[in-house]
Amino acid sequence: MRLKAILKSNKHMYSIIKAVRKFQFDFLPYAKSRCSFNTKRMLRTSGIYRKSPYEKLKTIKGRHNGERCFIVATGPSLKIEDLNKLNGETTISMNSICLAFNETDWRPTYYGIQDEGVYGLMKKYIDELDVECKFISDNVLRGHNFEILKNHYIFPLNMLHHLRPNNTDYTTKFSKDIFATVYSGLTITYSLLQIAIYMGFKEIYLLGADCHYGGNMKHHFKDYDYVDPTFALAQDMMTTSYKVAKKYADKHNIKIYNATRGGMLEVFERVDLDEVLEKTERKSIAL
Repeated sequence: MRLKAILKSNKHMYSIIKAVRKFQFDFLPYAKSRCSFNTKRMLRTSGIYRKSPYEKLKTIKGRHNGERCFIVATGPSLKIEDLNKLNGETTISMNSICLAFNETDWRPTYYGIQDEGVYGLMKKYIDELDVECKFISDNVLRGHNFEILKNHYIFPLNMLHHLRPNNTDYTTKFSKDIFATVYSGLTITYSLLQIAIYMGFKEIYLLGADCHYGGNMKHHFKDYDYVDPTFALAQDMMTTSYKVAKKYADKHNIKIYNATRGGMLEVFERVDLDEVLEKTERKSIAL
C-alpha cells in the first residue's frame, strides 16, 4: 500500500505505470489473438496449410447458385405454423430451433451455431439433428472439443474486432469467402447470411429475425433459460451489422427480404411470408 501511495504521489510515474499495465493486460492479449488469427488465415488461404478444420467449406461454394433460401431465426414472433409451411424449401436455421421439433415434422436443410453457451445447452439436440450441414464456429469447437463428424462444417469466426478492449464501435465487415473468415455481426443470423451467399443463394428471406430485445426478457420463441448478456445493446449492434450485409447484397445483386411477422428489423424490405409462398405455389401449378 505504501508503494502505491508513493507512486500515486508522482502523477506522471503513476500514469505511465497504469498505461503499461493496461497495454499488458488489455491490448496485448487482443493483439496476440488477432495476429494469430490473421497468420492462420494467411497460411490456409495461400495453400501452405491444408489440414485446417475449415477445408470442407470449400466444397459447398456455389452449391446453390441462383437459388433462394429461408434463414429461420428464433425470435419470439416465430410460429410453428410457419415452420410447417416451409416444408420443401431450402432452409437454414440456428440455435434453439431444435426445441420446436416435437411440434413439427419440418427440419432445416442446414443448421448453424456459434455461441459456446447456447451450444452447451443445445448439445444433445444438435447431436441428434439430421441435416446436410451443421455449421459450427471454431470458438465452439475450442470450447467443447468434440469430434468433427462428416456433416460438421467448422467456420472461422472473426470476433476479434468486437473483443477489442473498450471497443464501442460495432461496425463489422461482410465476408465473401467463409473459408478465410466469417465476420461477427453479434448474431448467428449475420454469420449465416455470409454462409448462404457463399453457397450461391441470390434470394434470401429472413424469418423470426425480430431484432427486438424488450424488457420482458422474452427474446426467443422458446424459453431455454438463456439471456444474452449484451441484450440491452443487441438491437443497435445487430442493426448496424445488418446494414453492412444489405450494402454488400445490393452491390452484388443479391436480394435479402424480411419475412418476419413483426419485430424491429427495418433494414431489409418487408414481405409477407404467405404471399411469397403462395406466389411460388401458383408458379408451380402454372408450370
